[in-house]
Amino acid sequence: MTGSEDNARSEGYSRRNILGQAGAGFLASASGLLLPEAALAAQRPRVGGRIRVAGTTSSTADTLDPAKGANNGDYLRHEMLYSKLTELDGDLRAQPALAVRVVSNDQKAWHLRLRKGVTFHDGKTLDADDVVYTLLRHKNPSVGSKLAGIAGQFAEVKATGPLDLRITLTGRNADLPEILAQSHFGILATGTKDFQTANGTGPYRLAQFRPGIRTLVRRNPHYWKNGRPYLEEVELIGIPDEVSRVNALLSGDVHMICAVNPRSVRRINASSGHAILESKSGLYTNLIAAQDRLPTSNPHFVAALKYLMDRPLINRALFRNYGMIANDHPIPPFHPYYNKDLPQIALDLDKAKWHINKGGLTGVRLPIYASAAAEGSVDMASILQEYGSRVGLKLAVNRMPADGYWSTHWMKHPLGFGNCNPRPTADMIFSLFFKSDAQWNESRWKNPRFDSLLLEARGERDEGKRKAMYSEMQALVKHHCGVVIPAFISLLDGYDRRLKGLSPNPLGGFMGYTFAEHVWWQG
Repeated sequence: MTGSEDNARSEGYSRRNILGQAGAGFLASASGLLLPEAALAAQRPRVGGRIRVAGTTSSTADTLDPAKGANNGDYLRHEMLYSKLTELDGDLRAQPALAVRVVSNDQKAWHLRLRKGVTFHDGKTLDADDVVYTLLRHKNPSVGSKLAGIAGQFAEVKATGPLDLRITLTGRNADLPEILAQSHFGILATGTKDFQTANGTGPYRLAQFRPGIRTLVRRNPHYWKNGRPYLEEVELIGIPDEVSRVNALLSGDVHMICAVNPRSVRRINASSGHAILESKSGLYTNLIAAQDRLPTSNPHFVAALKYLMDRPLINRALFRNYGMIANDHPIPPFHPYYNKDLPQIALDLDKAKWHINKGGLTGVRLPIYASAAAEGSVDMASILQEYGSRVGLKLAVNRMPADGYWSTHWMKHPLGFGNCNPRPTADMIFSLFFKSDAQWNESRWKNPRFDSLLLEARGERDEGKRKAMYSEMQALVKHHCGVVIPAFISLLDGYDRRLKGLSPNPLGGFMGYTFAEHVWWQG
């Protein structure tokens, strides 16, 4: 993106804000008729209210360090307490946040101007040194940043003035503004090392943090977005069991939950005081065949697995059609870089059997590791076991406890399941999970052509050429990678109808984890 295009993006954002404020004096109903004043008042944001929300995780590993965020509880905490340089709009395009200007002429050297007058919760004024410290911290191996691989692109981060800085990348990357919008890049005050508390510039201040028990935050009256947030207090707890989360919502113990099982939708909708928010997303549960050992590295074994996946059945029976059929690569159909020309793979037992015979795999015995931690994986494994028995594969389903699955079993066995949260850009999902040297390269797949395309696409200015590169990468993953992706899963949140201002977001539950800044309580 050229500097002039980036300036246009910033100016467009400002114009939209002005128009939004000018139009805030009236609202229209779905029919297009103006609403009575009482109805208008009910839909206008108001300050006040205390709510409790329940995520899926809660443990002593809960963290206030944005760099170490690893689950929905962490992401929620960090979005409430910290602000980033940019933030994503509904089209997943970066808009100004702490940085009012992010420009580059070559996608390698980026120049940023920070917003004036932003203060941290302790009263310190935001400056360029804070940003330099925050971004370079991700490159320190001792920090253990979850985005260390992404931050490796920061060749230099240097303050050029009190509110100005330059980020020089190791190579061109047109997606830097979107990358900086990740919660892991929440801005810290220079020198921050103690994360027993949190000192950010976010919409809420930390009131209490008890890892594994709860997080309590209160409204920041000095937040840099005038008038926001609206809620006075938010309490975050974790309820790992989905049925227990739904029970807590319907009983009034909590006011919003994430990761609702499609089987629970009818029960929630039957309550007059509750509703479901569906967000189409790039979330998926995937089967992983390790490419660094036999028999799972045999290309005929991987091909057979792909033909054994009954995708319509998975979408219908497991997700109650709250999902979209996938094609064994991680780019969802609504993404602008989605390759619609790739033929859709489908269940075909004859082709699966041909590959089993061709690969000399008849009678192979192998366990599949699955867990409730990877949504739908236990049922997917059972379906695979049934169809596999028809073509000569003897697969045994090993159901592992959800607790500890990611540390003990994920990426540890020849055949198992993973689960990937949505990411805002094609580059990020490919870089984190499919690049040869990626920390989370689940199947240990290595493809020099893929790696070359990935680096080339980052700096390509021509959108047509860039899309062609991502299309080829999708084809390479589909045909050669040891990962099977049968469906993209919709994100389902359950909420109390008195909670207003919610809208779908493809990046995660709880409006991409940012709900607390946008919603209000109409009790």
